[in-house]
Amino acid sequence: MFKSLGRRTLVFTAVALAAFTLATAAYAHHSWRKYHWARTSNPFTIKLGNNLGSGWSTYLTQASADWSQSSVLDTTVVAGQSNPTNCPPTLGRVEVCSANYGATGWLGIASIWTSGNAHIAQGTVKNNDYYFNQARYNTPAWRQFVTCQEVGHTFGLVHQDENFNNTNLGTCMDYTNDPTGTAGTNGALNNMHPNQHDYDQLLSIYTHLDSSTTVGQSTAAANMPPAALDIIIEGPGQWGKLVRGGRDKGYSEYELDFGGGNKVITHVIWASEEHQ
Repeated sequence: MFKSLGRRTLVFTAVALAAFTLATAAYAHHSWRKYHWARTSNPFTIKLGNNLGSGWSTYLTQASADWSQSSVLDTTVVAGQSNPTNCPPTLGRVEVCSANYGATGWLGIASIWTSGNAHIAQGTVKNNDYYFNQARYNTPAWRQFVTCQEVGHTFGLVHQDENFNNTNLGTCMDYTNDPTGTAGTNGALNNMHPNQHDYDQLLSIYTHLDSSTTVGQSTAAANMPPAALDIIIEGPGQWGKLVRGGRDKGYSEYELDFGGGNKVITHVIWASEEHQ
């Protein structure tokens, strides 16, 4: 069969393969290690607790609708069960909070509690109104971008790209200096919603099924030690060890290890004055 292929066909095939390889490299694997919600069937539903202040609810509603387009998971916005001033977690769901947390340097935080080195038992998202009330960040684009990204972290996703100056990839899982894509600095795509690669990555993460579930008030989720389950992630003193990034890079990942595969992992996006 190969003898019937002319030289032009072989050259075209090589060029096409090279193009495909480059495209694939631009959208690298971006699961957050092996972290995922345990569940026994797909699709499954994650509750997003609304503990947000005035002006935030529409962004959580949009993020929920966006992420629910995944073929393997749905989300639903429900009444919050947390105090937004410190945003304690609730077993089996994600609490989403906003408050004026002060001049902490961070814009948004996503934390997940994991057991067995992989299974997410609960999660929180915190948006810092100290910065979102300032002109740079007090825009629909920045609020949607950060809400979408931090919620995405609680499903087991990290970023497709971590350079704030690169051309936008058209996904909230891509760091940017311009989530609108209209300032002429980061290309023309907006970064306020997930893109197809995010949905493909979720499908990859959640292809397998588990023998038990950590979604909801489940026994499997409750098996974490009380010291891990009950800790409230209020600031750097509870973040643990820095494992990736740094303020100069604009993002950080911290890990608080309780042993036996029980951890709290926190992803931080820093406000612009904290990084170059």
